[in-house]
Amino acid sequence: MQRVSTFLMFSGDMCGKAKEAIDLYTSLIAGSEIKSIEYFEADEGGGNEGDVKHAVFTLGGQEYLAFDSAMGHKFSFTPSISIYVSCETEEELDRLFKGLSQDGAIMMPPDNYGFSRKFTWIADKYGVSWQLNLA
Repeated sequence: MQRVSTFLMFSGDMCGKAKEAIDLYTSLIAGSEIKSIEYFEADEGGGNEGDVKHAVFTLGGQEYLAFDSAMGHKFSFTPSISIYVSCETEEELDRLFKGLSQDGAIMMPPDNYGFSRKFTWIADKYGVSWQLNLA
């Protein structure tokens, strides 16, 4: 059986930030954990010493992969792909909004948009997009 996971590549100005981002995400979302992290060693091809070579973590039980890419890419994260979180309480949504929007960008501020009592769409300081919805 195939296994499908979301893979986050931290590149450009965000290269070297994967571990910091993973720590933030797993601290904010209940039922999350870091399963494993490998780091690039000195003089190892493909990355900078100490950067994340391969990480496996979960957010609310969903598995994610991540790494730092020191290669020059002409792309980064885009809002057209986002992590969607169904929040059970308004307090949970507000807490996640505060933690994820700090130093990021607010694309849709928390509000009632008709399809949800409370919804927000943000990009965190690493450029990863999040949709938070009050279920």
